[in-house]
Amino acid sequence: MNWAEISIQTTHEATDAVANIFHDLGASGVVIEDPVLINLYRSSGTWDYCELPEPTDIETVTVKAYLPVDDQLDDKLAVFKNKVDELCDHNIDKGQGLIHCQEVKEEDWASAWKAFFHPIKISDRIVIKPTWEEYLPAVNEIIIEIDPGMAFGTGTHHTTVLCARLMDGLVKKDDVVFDIGTGSGILAIIAAKLGAASVRAIDFDPLAVKTAQENIKYNGVQNNVTAGQGDLLTEVSGQADIIIANIIADVIIRLLPDIPSRLSDKGAFIASGIISDRLSDVTAAILEQGLLVERVVEEGGWAAIVAVKGEL
Repeated sequence: MNWAEISIQTTHEATDAVANIFHDLGASGVVIEDPVLINLYRSSGTWDYCELPEPTDIETVTVKAYLPVDDQLDDKLAVFKNKVDELCDHNIDKGQGLIHCQEVKEEDWASAWKAFFHPIKISDRIVIKPTWEEYLPAVNEIIIEIDPGMAFGTGTHHTTVLCARLMDGLVKKDDVVFDIGTGSGILAIIAAKLGAASVRAIDFDPLAVKTAQENIKYNGVQNNVTAGQGDLLTEVSGQADIIIANIIADVIIRLLPDIPSRLSDKGAFIASGIISDRLSDVTAAILEQGLLVERVVEEGGWAAIVAVKGEL
């Protein structure tokens, strides 16, 4: 299958709104080229080697998504342009708003990740490692083997990093975990390697589910992690000790009414993928459901929240 890579040059403020438009068009995820994040990694020494030029324009963010090349593509592109133009009606600055579309082969898209994806330590213990690279782990390091494929998830973006760090202090031995919007399965695998007994990973996109299943096998956690297709919590039953949703603000808000009944007593909900400008909206939606906001962490213009059903 060939894919249309749709990219737009926009602002930090509009990133979440653009991601939501892509989601409504059927994209399972977005690629965010954030110059602030790139410069942060370059200066921190996190990358041993980087071919990306140092961005000088730190205000322009490029957001990309991939849609199948089919008879619906032209209509989707028209809808995308109209929705972006309407952002100003909601007092959201779209910035340059330059939209570009190009066709790419699936194998070309997948191989493009490999030029820029190297092992990276995202917490005191957790290291994300591409399946094609060698890495000698230090004592007590938890290694997550990932091939993102077409599932939009290398684990290096702020949203995933924030989730992983929060999980490192919350996931306990024998926990039941739901990972909603799993993408390439990184957070589900992390949960298992932190000791969770049962992890259910869900994604709306069947291609993401396939990638997650492959990554689960790479990491040898298939006995306690299963990945399946579904719309948010509709395809999982019972309650979880921890529910993770690393998606976008609007989808988290849509998910929230179902969270209290699906959390065990004293269970925790980790929400990420929230641009800082939308933090107050998500926090208000959490409080409306009677949950307690236990912790909020922010990094690089993104936020993650831990909300609990009762005191931890």
